[in-house]
Amino acid sequence: MERSYYVPSNKLKGENRILYIFTGKSLIYTFVGALIGIIFYLLLAMIGSKIAGIVVIIVLSLIGYGVGTIKMPTSGNTRIVKNVGGDSIDELIFRYIMYRKNRKVYSYAVPRKEPDYTQLGVSADLIDRINQKINLANDEQKTKEENK
Repeated sequence: MERSYYVPSNKLKGENRILYIFTGKSLIYTFVGALIGIIFYLLLAMIGSKIAGIVVIIVLSLIGYGVGTIKMPTSGNTRIVKNVGGDSIDELIFRYIMYRKNRKVYSYAVPRKEPDYTQLGVSADLIDRINQKINLANDEQKTKEENK
């Protein structure tokens, strides 16, 4: 029995090498990071610091690549790892934004009447009752010699 196998041709060897490290999603995130870096580059170029602008482009491109590529590890016993282990960073960011957007805060507005302290009058009867209670408390604290 003879079996035939597919033998790839080597005519275009090495041209798709960049796709080994870049997926479609990570390439898009890298491009978006670079676009944001270009905005900062233009602002820094106006100031006269083109090298700092190039560094910002590279750093933001690397951050974009990391967001599109890196996944949360599944090792560990913490609550966070159990919930998000194996998900990519961009999915976590998207879920967090949707959570913050859809979060509902309930507040109960109970109408209350604010007291008017300027017109608050204290009756003389109330003052007399308070004074009697204070005097009774003071009498109980005195010793037998002081009461004589």
